[in-house]
Amino acid sequence: MNKKDKTWPVIIIGGGPCGIAAGAELKKRNIDSLIIEKGSVTESIRNYPKRMRFFSTAENIEIAGIPFATSNVKANRNEALQYYRKVALYFNLNFELNCEVIRVEKSDPNSFTVHTSCGEYRAEQVILATGYFDIPRKLNIPGENGKNVSHYYKEPYAHSFQNVTIIGGGNSAIEAALELYRHDVNVTMLVRGEDLKPTAKYWLVPDIKNRIKEGKIKLITHATATSIDEQHVEYIDAKGQPQVLNSDYVYALVGYLPDKVLMEKCGLEPDSESLLVNYDPKTFESPVKGLFMCGTVIAGIRTEKVFIENGRDHAVAIADKIAGRVSQLA
Repeated sequence: MNKKDKTWPVIIIGGGPCGIAAGAELKKRNIDSLIIEKGSVTESIRNYPKRMRFFSTAENIEIAGIPFATSNVKANRNEALQYYRKVALYFNLNFELNCEVIRVEKSDPNSFTVHTSCGEYRAEQVILATGYFDIPRKLNIPGENGKNVSHYYKEPYAHSFQNVTIIGGGNSAIEAALELYRHDVNVTMLVRGEDLKPTAKYWLVPDIKNRIKEGKIKLITHATATSIDEQHVEYIDAKGQPQVLNSDYVYALVGYLPDKVLMEKCGLEPDSESLLVNYDPKTFESPVKGLFMCGTVIAGIRTEKVFIENGRDHAVAIADKIAGRVSQLA
């Protein structure tokens, strides 16, 4: 089959590591699939900071049994981009790229219609592997959508010798703060709690703590940002008093969320607060028969609970379930 075909045994929504893993596992079981991705292959990793290194060791983010050879124990962004592309090439996976899925309808008990910006496709089974990185958690404050604000950090060079405020205290915020500081940026971090997040990568903690202790990175705790303009960030301090911080640029790095709207347009009913959806923990099939959930999409707002290293196992279970159905029909 090739991507010009409009009817497929399986359509996978999302071309990240878990979507590629699902396609590869299906191919190992002689089942063709089409991966529909609204951006490029592994779009989320492409949007990671350019010097980012993965938390997990390379062997833990391997997929489909293909070894991930790296020069270090932990892979970096560029190595991951190369690896997942090569896995897709090895299994000769089919992609429809730069194509956004609008909704998924159950056409009849045994098939789905997938409506996209590129037209309609039909499939017997659908796998939702959309991850979470493309939908940033919003602060919902004035100025958040200004030209000097971003929810994604890439590299430091645009900010040297300037004041940058980072809102957030998780891994993304810590990594950005350290790299900015090392490129002559005056960095201030605003966090709502009493400290940085306890889930921070263990090798980052001594580094960021020492820089804060030395006064090279400023950390303001119990701080709630209230507005942003082109030169300032306003926030409420620990005593409930309004404060103003001089800032040339702001990175709002407070996390990311699964696509609730798309889940609803696939016939799912995510919880309004947790964004969790019921699913079979053995097969990862949703309440909609034939619609499976793979990767971080199953975690709701607790995106830190699912990584590539456990999301890849979802792909195996899903492929086994789908292969069993195919063999029953054969």
